Amino acid sequence: MTRPPSTALGPAASSAPQSTPPSAPHSGPGSHRHRRALTMLATVSMLGAAGCAGASADGDAATTEAPSGDPAAAEQPAGAGPDGQVYQDGEYSETGSYQSPAGPEEIGVTLTLETDVVTAVEVEPMPDNPTTTVYQERFAGGISEAIVGRRLDELSVDKVAGSSLTSGGFNDAADKIRSEARFQSP
Repeated sequence: MTRPPSTALGPAASSAPQSTPPSAPHSGPGSHRHRRALTMLATVSMLGAAGCAGASADGDAATTEAPSGDPAAAEQPAGAGPDGQVYQDGEYSETGSYQSPAGPEEIGVTLTLETDVVTAVEVEPMPDNPTTTVYQERFAGGISEAIVGRRLDELSVDKVAGSSLTSGGFNDAADKIRSEARFQSP
């Protein structure tokens, strides 16, 4: 096999990188696109680094490794109970607060949990005015259908049986129950 004769490359065809002095303006075809691409890459890099830093600071993504080396136990969230449960089974009651046009309101919430799933709910209306009474009673009548059978971590209601403001009080109580029911790290 014969090789083609080598040819000398001129400055325009050189494969060596060309550098421009720092004070020289970037010009020519593609320079705007090149700067834009570099800016986008820098932005993505910074956002990625910020996301990684936030994940370790949250504690939500933390896992614990089982001393026995059991691979199933190694992926459990920090503070998890038996079989990877996050919340202790039982019945929990809290009062949630929210703001209505008539002023601050409260609603009582009782959740029953089994293996992190809501198995029962009771809502106790605690209205301060007649309009709130109507909405809290509607909410109490429709909440069971909306949440029973769902995992506690998935609960976030926004409108139940035509009542949207009462949902804020329910979500406040559910957040308190999550804190109370969560397995604690040893």
